[in-house]
Amino acid sequence: MTKTISFNELRRIKDSLPDGSSHRIADELGISVETVRNYFGGQNFKEGNSCGIHIEPGPDGGLVVLDDTTILNRALQILGETQGESEAPQA
Repeated sequence: MTKTISFNELRRIKDSLPDGSSHRIADELGISVETVRNYFGGQNFKEGNSCGIHIEPGPDGGLVVLDDTTILNRALQILGETQGESEAPQA
């Protein structure tokens, strides 16, 4: 399933992830961490693969068309987990 998102929103999601999330996503999906970083706008194609993102210049960093939302969905799940932890009542 494809999805269109602004580049700045994609980077905001990446920057909101807890430390180690790129490694966690890579391990869970069986891909390299550089491929995960490339998905979020990185440019290391020597170590990682292209992952079906297409960037078109424009306002708000431009538009990004994602051919596959698996990495994005996993990142959003991780953000949901961390938000759930921060909203949990303190004992």
